[in-house]
Amino acid sequence: MTLQTKIDQHLNVNGDPVTYTSKDFSSDQDVRWCPGCGDYTILKQVQNTMPDIGVNKENIVFISGIGCAARFPYYMNTFGMHSIHGRAPAIATGLKVTRPDLSVWIITGDGDSLSIGANHFVQLLRRNVDVNLLLFNNQVYGLTKGQYSPTAPEGSVSKSTPYGSIDHPFNPLSLSLGADAGFVARTMDRDPKHLQKMLKRTHEHSGTSMLEIYQNCIVFNDGAFELFTDKKSRPREAIYLEDGEPLVFGKDKEKGVRLDGLKPEVVLLDEGKYSQEDLWIHDETDSTKAYLLSRFFDSPEPGDEYHLPRPFGVLYAVNRPCYDVGVRNQVDEVITRKGEGELNELLRGPATWEVK
Repeated sequence: MTLQTKIDQHLNVNGDPVTYTSKDFSSDQDVRWCPGCGDYTILKQVQNTMPDIGVNKENIVFISGIGCAARFPYYMNTFGMHSIHGRAPAIATGLKVTRPDLSVWIITGDGDSLSIGANHFVQLLRRNVDVNLLLFNNQVYGLTKGQYSPTAPEGSVSKSTPYGSIDHPFNPLSLSLGADAGFVARTMDRDPKHLQKMLKRTHEHSGTSMLEIYQNCIVFNDGAFELFTDKKSRPREAIYLEDGEPLVFGKDKEKGVRLDGLKPEVVLLDEGKYSQEDLWIHDETDSTKAYLLSRFFDSPEPGDEYHLPRPFGVLYAVNRPCYDVGVRNQVDEVITRKGEGELNELLRGPATWEVK
């Protein structure tokens, strides 16, 4: 399926062009998140992005599970559904199969998707349904008041782990790549321009698009991603990926990442030993390197100039057949070959039994 087949022009009922603004996507509901929550920024940037994706409001649907992020559909002036815990992918799959004209967005959190909904999450990615999944990751259960989540780092102190978590956390990007996702990306709530850019890339991709968004929970896990969101530390701790470009970062772009075989290492470019020509060139279609990028999880030691930065942007993007398209094609083929079915005959089935 091409991008053109999933985008409609902004036309009203008379066929005249319609121009949307972000306000057109803001509902009349009071937004009920804690003051300072990162969800506000994500909501705003989604509303800012919707006018640019080329889809009429009535053809956009937001489906959520359970959690703080799951309130999202109430605040979008589009169609939407607040579904049940972890099952938004299943509902979104049914909707996309039956209504291919819709732009379907799944709103979920790290607890919703990676705990009770983990099976639905990986099956969606494996099947490659043409929907967009936004994974709000704050490394905590916020709605139920501060328990550790499946992405919480080892040692995390929370209401359910007062002496520190001994669980090994999920890495959402590595998990997605392992499930054969065709589009895997990461952004953060406190970088609005990059967030908008990633939302557009998410929409443009045909197939399941998995966008992890680092989202700050100001009440129960404040500052979890401060190294990457703070403007002072971000240049040395985060690296922004651009397809076909070398991996360069730092305040003055003085650092880079090169590969020693399959081992990534940070090098200094201002010492003369290495230049940008020696660096790793990002290739969004390389699954092996995408997985290596997903494992950039070094915890910097004080004064360590050579720790790996956290990647933001599109790690992996390839097109492969979409499940929803395959279902519709199979149904059409069977109807052409065998004709329309009859419900009563289907229910009766081919076998009968005589009960004496």
